[in-house]
Amino acid sequence: MIAVYLTLALPLAGALWLGAFGHRRSAGWVNVAVSGATFGASAAVAADVLRGGPLLSGGRMFYIDAFNVYLVALTAFVGFTTAIFSRPYMVHEVEAGRVNARRMRLYHSMYQGFLFTMLLALSTNNLGILWVAMEGATLATVLLVSLYRTPESVEAAWKYFILCGVGIAQALFGTVLLYFAAARVIHARDEALLWTSLHAAAPGLEPAVVGLAFVFLLVGYGTKVGLVPLHNWLPDAHSEGPTPMSAILSGLLLNVALYAVVRVKMIVDPALGTPLAGRLMMGFGMLSFLVAVLFLHRQRDIKRLYSYSSIEHMGLMTFAFGVGGPLATFGALLHMTVHSLTKSSIFVTAGHAAHIAGTQRIEQIRGLIRTQPAVGWGLLLGTAAIAGFPPFGVFTSEFLVLSATMKAWPWLTPLLLIGLGVAFGGLFRHLHPMVYGERPDSQSAVAANMLPVAVQLALVLWLGLAIPGFLAHWFDQATHLIAGATLLGGGS
Repeated sequence: MIAVYLTLALPLAGALWLGAFGHRRSAGWVNVAVSGATFGASAAVAADVLRGGPLLSGGRMFYIDAFNVYLVALTAFVGFTTAIFSRPYMVHEVEAGRVNARRMRLYHSMYQGFLFTMLLALSTNNLGILWVAMEGATLATVLLVSLYRTPESVEAAWKYFILCGVGIAQALFGTVLLYFAAARVIHARDEALLWTSLHAAAPGLEPAVVGLAFVFLLVGYGTKVGLVPLHNWLPDAHSEGPTPMSAILSGLLLNVALYAVVRVKMIVDPALGTPLAGRLMMGFGMLSFLVAVLFLHRQRDIKRLYSYSSIEHMGLMTFAFGVGGPLATFGALLHMTVHSLTKSSIFVTAGHAAHIAGTQRIEQIRGLIRTQPAVGWGLLLGTAAIAGFPPFGVFTSEFLVLSATMKAWPWLTPLLLIGLGVAFGGLFRHLHPMVYGERPDSQSAVAANMLPVAVQLALVLWLGLAIPGFLAHWFDQATHLIAGATLLGGGS
């Protein structure tokens, strides 16, 4: 468990140190170093789980299994690659006069604080601490969204705080209801919110209370997932906050919130003995998917465009987990991974594109492939990947979800196909002029760090061509935990 404690302690210590000294020029490198060390510790945790199975701390406060271990490693990895991008990007923001030294200290501290709260939410065994960690992530995000202190960023931060505050309050009430149901079955009251205890006692929980608790938890954490109609904070937060925040917000926090919903579903299903939880997730997921693909066509801001793409894909994942079964669950787990890698790389590229054009307005970003080929190709390949072009991994995961839907709910398959087609049209009608349009004379190349983009898109391509054996084993074990069956036969 030492590696687990290090995975949590490193970003917490980094947040405290950067809170005191984050205004120094070396702070960007410290941010990279702490993030890299955190990724190294998370890789050690993953290796321990791969070799020896689930890890449970002595006080039963932390629990790492096949489901959350790969999310822990993914969160630390994307946090590390985004920190590499963040260092020169934020130096440019300082030189442009958008942030000062005091705000840089806040930015670096909250970056590590944000990573800490997400890793805590993923690794805790206590649903109460999970709620506290999600609330901590909310507060860290509010401070990051409002970093520029423009009227638009402050408004976006307040919208985020109010909507997610209401949502997290619903999740708290759902957690209280779940504790109420568990306290009547689990005699040790201090264990009534431990996921391991709740999962073991799930068949004996009161169905009516547990069903009501899931509704509140789905609405509460679904707000942070960005599910329609609870999604209004997400496009504003993405467009007004600094680009590195957008990358980890879209690539990581949405995953963590969906993880919380699925963890609770794993308790609710045996407690109810009915598919109520799955049907609710299918409904919210499909609604989010269809609404988001329509809104893609109306966007005028490059970061808002890709934020609606995030809503689309989170809706698809929620729908897939709701469908259930080994095929849909395996596809949803793979989609969580490839979406995080692809979307964070897209936001990195979009940040460089905005620097080149001097604006985030889509109609003023033109001819990127002529102005700076690396940025143009990065945006083109990233968008092709997120649109589901083969052989990228998003195509593979979407194909698995479509196959599962055709088998379980064939009448919903046309909606998915139409939605994917509309999303493709919405993305590429905006992308084509940005990449291939006439280059304005005012545009010039900028210092761009495309290494994180190249690494992450290479991984997405690799996952589309062949899933590594160790990762397939993780996904198969997680599928067994969530759906009670395995896809590839590697679960235990």
